[in-house]
Amino acid sequence: MTQGWELIISSTPAAARRQHRPAARRALTATLAVGTALAAVVLTAPAAHAAESDISFSDVVINDGKPVVVGLSAEVEASLTYTVKSKVALDSWWVQAYQGASSTDAYGLANTTTQWSCRQSSAGGYTYRDCDETMTIDPDDMPGGNGNKLVNSDATVWRTVGTAIKKNGGYDTDRLSGTVRLQRASRIQSANATPEPVTKGKQITVTGTVQRVNWSARRYDNYGGRSVKLQFKPAGSSTYSTVKSVTASGTGALKATVTASQDGTWRWRYSGNTTTGASNSAGDHVDVK
Repeated sequence: MTQGWELIISSTPAAARRQHRPAARRALTATLAVGTALAAVVLTAPAAHAAESDISFSDVVINDGKPVVVGLSAEVEASLTYTVKSKVALDSWWVQAYQGASSTDAYGLANTTTQWSCRQSSAGGYTYRDCDETMTIDPDDMPGGNGNKLVNSDATVWRTVGTAIKKNGGYDTDRLSGTVRLQRASRIQSANATPEPVTKGKQITVTGTVQRVNWSARRYDNYGGRSVKLQFKPAGSSTYSTVKSVTASGTGALKATVTASQDGTWRWRYSGNTTTGASNSAGDHVDVK
């Protein structure tokens, strides 16, 4: 386990132990929020105690290595897999993604984690647990941080930490190498292709507006200056192809003109960036006479 900044339980270890709740499958749920302050863990100065060799976490992967895209209010679930090995008996253990670098500003990403399985094996005097879990992220119910809500600056890379509670009452918690990128959701509103129907060889005008969630203001804002693709799917096909790229106006407005050649569906596709997730507009079908 790595040395350096340490993550420790913000209250007693027992207060942060995993709790059960009903689920479609048998699952163990970790409620990582402890009170309304920082959830479950806080960062303290380096070397509060040495990293312990009898417990370690590895192979931490969140959301299959892809960014997690979160919108305005809906909960988002992301997969979490990792391995924890130990020479000592453990009562419970978990991995959390977090932001912050001190006890005054650190906070976690997931408000609950559902553990579906932890396959257990032994080798070389260690017990290995390969865990499969689901993190639940609620933009309006964050475990600590900025008023317990996501804010725009949270669209960045989050680090991870592992915590293990020993059966003898001790615990160990250390920063890990795994990371996950959190992105603000985008959307494309009011996509419309006109006229409908249209005569073959005539012009079709496709419009729309690209927007991005503003977590800090709790709304979607128009997202100007974005490069957005206009795509077409011929009638009878299941595949869209890009026809052209358009740069949105300063107010996020999209407009493109194309020549009608065959029946099909038009849509806009925004590919996203480091802070913003990708999105597609609804498709608009046009009959060509």
